[in-house]
Amino acid sequence: MSRWIIALTVILPTLLEVIDTSVVNVSLNHIRGSLSAGIDEATWTITAYLVANAIIIPMTGWLSRLVGRKRYLMLSVGLFTFSSFLCGSAHSLSALIFYRILQGIGGGGLQPLSQAILLETFPPAKHGIAMAVYGIGVLFGPIIGPLLGGWITDNWSWPWIFYINIPIGLISIIMTMFFIVDPPYLRRVNIREKIDYWGLGLIVVGIGCLQVVLDKGQREDWFSSAFIIRLAIISAVALIAFIIVELRTRDPILNLRALENVAFASANVIQLIAFFALFGSIVILPIFVQELMGYTAFLAGMVLAPGGVATVLIMPLVGLSLTRINPKAILICGIVIMAYSMFMMTRFNLSVDYDIIAWSRIVMGVGMGMIMVPLMTMAFATIKKEEMANATSIFSLIRNIAGSFGVAIMTTILARRAQFHQARLSEQLNPYDTHYQLGLNKAMSVLGAKAGPVSEHAANGLIFQQLMRQANLFSFNDAFHVASIMMICVVPLVFLLKRPRHDVPGPVIH
Repeated sequence: MSRWIIALTVILPTLLEVIDTSVVNVSLNHIRGSLSAGIDEATWTITAYLVANAIIIPMTGWLSRLVGRKRYLMLSVGLFTFSSFLCGSAHSLSALIFYRILQGIGGGGLQPLSQAILLETFPPAKHGIAMAVYGIGVLFGPIIGPLLGGWITDNWSWPWIFYINIPIGLISIIMTMFFIVDPPYLRRVNIREKIDYWGLGLIVVGIGCLQVVLDKGQREDWFSSAFIIRLAIISAVALIAFIIVELRTRDPILNLRALENVAFASANVIQLIAFFALFGSIVILPIFVQELMGYTAFLAGMVLAPGGVATVLIMPLVGLSLTRINPKAILICGIVIMAYSMFMMTRFNLSVDYDIIAWSRIVMGVGMGMIMVPLMTMAFATIKKEEMANATSIFSLIRNIAGSFGVAIMTTILARRAQFHQARLSEQLNPYDTHYQLGLNKAMSVLGAKAGPVSEHAANGLIFQQLMRQANLFSFNDAFHVASIMMICVVPLVFLLKRPRHDVPGPVIH
């Protein structure tokens, strides 16, 4: 059986799942309008999916052992496809939120499952190209999602962002039936192993509450909200208890002892920072161009698109070069390039043009492509096949949490630093200052040329508006600066990774 048919089989549903994490964002106004909901209520359609997704990811290895990997993959794709139909046909917001939870449960296991299958299907010498294929789906999905969602919503209607999943899902189920088989060691697992009920309950509560805190924290003003404080406490207690229980349980939901492997743990930390920076930046960059540069939603999406194309083009090249070039060298270059791309963004001003913004995204896309392929290849280089599903579950969970933390913290930095810079700039506005008087006279002449004689009060309003724009600009610069420094700080961890051995025979493909 061709390895590439297997790769296509598992990448199709994974790409759909990743796209669905962001495809709803641009359709929220249409959804809340047709379902008579407020914006805060409508955002629960996003939160519900992310929470369900995050809960299922760490359980993937355990569920694969319990019901069989092939059967679990088919069940996941089937539930994802059926719930997509239900989402499109929902006639109330509460129904849509419930169906999105089902969709998140179905889609949660697809990323770690596809990664585990690809790593076992391709021999070690070709793990680089396998991870390049996987990485294209994971990284390209969040970028194409908003563009696809916006186009479908504008030209058809919002239910079609869900209906479009159905034919692809059905094709994926059929291909899974014919081309995916469980490995021999998985068939020998005793499916009657004792179920870790405590671990199951604690991870549902802990991850679920954490995801809600991260998604709603900035909107609720973080710990000034009793709701956020309660959820944060519940999450912390549940996750600490989960760690204790899992380390003491013979058959844990998630075997955390995999993190005793220094190379694997280091790879997870590098991934945590990289995806923190990536997802944080691709969320705040469209905000920057829309709020400060006046771009439309579609043009904001087009700012992100070149970076996605750059990632898609560079990943296969990196995957093919891993057997000839030290992957650590490629990884360090990728980290430095990505850090530099964010440093470029710290230099943005209110006169920056599209070409400069798009070029910074292209540089970031190249850097991310050079990070992901060698990082994933070295992360699993020392992991046994029997532990692969558990390891990919941990890796996917870290990536999911990193993205949530990145979005939450970067948007918080924007809000806090904008207030800081507003206060600092306001201190410089002295009505008795000569420069201020010159600026005031200029503002009055500009307004007067457009609307006739104006008051000093109107001119002061224009000056304050420019002050707010400048304060917001500085806050974006600060956020990108933090991300750039964080990327550079992980470079020493690269030396703790292990180069993959290419002389190990790969699995026999039938």
